Parts: sequence; structure tokens; C-alpha cells
Amino acid sequence: MAAKSAAAIRKNSHRSDHFFQKLIKHPKLPFAFALLFADSILVTLIIAYVPYTKIDWDAYMSQVTGFLEGERDYSNLKGDTGPLVYPAGFLYIYSAIQYVTGGQVYPAQIFFGFLYMLDLAIVVFIYLKTDVVPWWALSLLSLSKRVHSIFVLRLFNDCLATTLLHAALVSIIYQKWHLGLVIFSGAVSIKMNVLLYAPPLLLLMVKAMDIVGVISALAGAALVQIVIGLPFVLSHPASYISKAFDLGRVFIHFWSVNFKFVPEEIFVSKAFALSLLVAHLSLLLIFAHYRWCRHEGGLFAVVHSKIIQLKLRVAHRNPSPTNRVLQTDHIVTTMFVGNFIGIICARSLHYQFYSWYFYSLPYLLWKTPFPTLLRVLLFAAVEFCWNVFPSNSFSSILLLCVHLIILGGLWISSPEYPYVGKTTYKSSFEKKAR
Repeated sequence: MAAKSAAAIRKNSHRSDHFFQKLIKHPKLPFAFALLFADSILVTLIIAYVPYTKIDWDAYMSQVTGFLEGERDYSNLKGDTGPLVYPAGFLYIYSAIQYVTGGQVYPAQIFFGFLYMLDLAIVVFIYLKTDVVPWWALSLLSLSKRVHSIFVLRLFNDCLATTLLHAALVSIIYQKWHLGLVIFSGAVSIKMNVLLYAPPLLLLMVKAMDIVGVISALAGAALVQIVIGLPFVLSHPASYISKAFDLGRVFIHFWSVNFKFVPEEIFVSKAFALSLLVAHLSLLLIFAHYRWCRHEGGLFAVVHSKIIQLKLRVAHRNPSPTNRVLQTDHIVTTMFVGNFIGIICARSLHYQFYSWYFYSLPYLLWKTPFPTLLRVLLFAAVEFCWNVFPSNSFSSILLLCVHLIILGGLWISSPEYPYVGKTTYKSSFEKKAR
């Protein structure tokens, strides 16, 4: 009996040693759980002890109240900060939040605390799937004073849109394109900044699916918008479309975090907006051609291959779908970089807009070839700029410079192979064409 007992003790001891060895060799998962636990405590303390900041919540509730009372003309849905400028998904979501919280701030803060933790958990999951960032750098995801404030002290709709966007990205990582597009469209219906991800998402869809798949996925996303906006489109279509999808809106210069150094008369001018649009589109095309489609021979080679696919399908020589599985790293990199380009070229970034790209920063920094110390310093510089209030010329110039340095690092980094499997892109289509 004593011998058996000693053997059992040795066996358990060996299992314990093996368990701790695995933790030491693969610390990312336990660290991720520890990070989520620690941040949940921090969020609880913030809600309990840091005063709520009144900005848009009362306006949200006024707009929701008007909707619930039967108003369907978007021009009449207003709050103390101005008219409603978000698509109808915003109204449905905040109507539900008002119902749950009674329109009271403290219960809403608790709701947004859970939302913050859900979003963080989704983002951490994405980081674990990509394995780009070292385990200790996951802590950067919890170190933003501004992002905590955006979620639990200001209750902005950006938080809901960002969380849905990250959920859509998870679906896309698992190649669930149609589901991902439905969730993505839901995020757009809350706030249109999500459309910054649309160009890289469209490119990924074209690379992964045949034309029929792309069209059907886009149709599903469009159907979501139609269904969500239907009560307003049927009653006051012009008012809904002009207010909810106003792409020409000019933001107030005072609140600009990124271009405060630009004189106000230039900042509000159409020439400045047009120049930023040209820069945005140019950067997207350059990155698409030379980085995201490099392994296929460039953007035009991808488009040409899809034309060949379509011709073969029409000729019934290739009736079956020609979907390809994309690497997780390629999906996340393309999406995050595409959005980051949009952030750099945005005419005005208000403080809550930081949530649009903060969670991609560690990933983007570790995709650059920069040394670790420089990556951390750049992260700290971005966070510093977003916590200067009110923003000034120095903070906005610094933010732009840091953004451009990160973009330069992404440009000189080696693009990852986009597909699961090592068959070259050209050879696969040459075989089908023959």
C-alpha cells in the first residue's frame, strides 16, 4: 500500500510539473484570462469611484424617446447636442438599453462595463488566433485611460459599433463570410465609421470567394440595412437617407484630435476634404496592389483572375464554386491596416473615435519591423495624444507623425502569404483555364 501511495504521489507530482512547464512555455492563454479578470476589477472600480461625464447620453435618450413615441421623420429626432445622424440600428439598440436601464446612467454604465469586457474578450481571442503579439504585450489592450472612459463614463454608440465589428471579424476569420457581412452591416447601422473597414473587407471577399459568393454576401448586408431602415424609408425616405448616411458632414474644428494644427478655414474647406479623400483612396490602392495582393501578382491580377472565373462559370467549364481559405493573419492584417489608413486620412477624429482603432494598435505595431522599445514608445505616444484635452497643435502634429511612422513600418514589413496551403495563386488558375 505504501509503495502504491508513493507511486501515486510521484505521478501527481509529475503531472503538476508538466502543467507548470506548459504554462511557462505557453503563457499567452493563462495571461489572457488573468488580463480579463484584472480589467473587470478595474472597470468595476471606475464605475464605482470615477464620476460619469455627461456628453451624449441625454441626447441619445431624447432621440430614442421621440422614436418610441412614434416619430419616423429623422429631421424631427433631436437631442440637446443636435439632430440624429446615425442609422436606425442605433435607435433599436438604444431603445433596448433604455428599456433595460430605465434611461438611468448608473445601470447603463454597468451595461457598458459588460460590453467593454465582451469587446475586450473578443479582441483578445483575435490576438490569440493570430499569434503576432507576445503574451506580455496583450496587457497594452487594457492600458488605455481614454478607451475605458469612452465605454463606461461616456456610453458612446462607438462602443457598440466597435464590438459588433470585432464580432464580424471573428466570423470572417472562421471563413463565415455571409454571417460576417450580416454582423458587419449591423455595426454600420449603429455608426457609419465601420465603413472604413469596407474596402479591405471587399478585397478579402474577392480573394476568398467567387463572384456569386461576393454578390450574395453583399446582398445579405444590403438586406440588413433595408430591413433596419424600412419604417423610416417607407414614411420619410429623403429625411432618413440624408440624415443617417450623411457622408459630407463637417465636424467642429475645436474637437479635432488629429488636425487641430490646421487653420479652421482650411479645415472646413472642401479642398481639404477632397485632398484627404484622394490620399485615402491612393493609399488603399497602393497597399492593395503592393502589399495585400503581392503574392497574387498585384491587385489587377486578382481582378483578372475573377474575370476568368466568371467567364468559365458562364461557359459552364467551371460550374463549382472556387472559394479559397485565407490565413487568419492575412485577414486581420488587411482589415486593421485598411481601417488605420482611413483613420490617418479622416478629417476629424473626436475623442470617442479612438475606440475605432485602439484595439488594433498592438497588432499593427508588432507587424512592423521596429524594435520592441520603439513599438512601446509609439503606443505610449498615441495614448498620450488622445489624453490631451483640449487637443492642441503639438498633440495633433505628434499624433499624425506617429501614425505615419506606424504606417511606414507596415509598408516595409514583409506581407504574409494569404492562403492556407502553399499552392501558388497563378498556377491554380492556369490549371482551371486549361
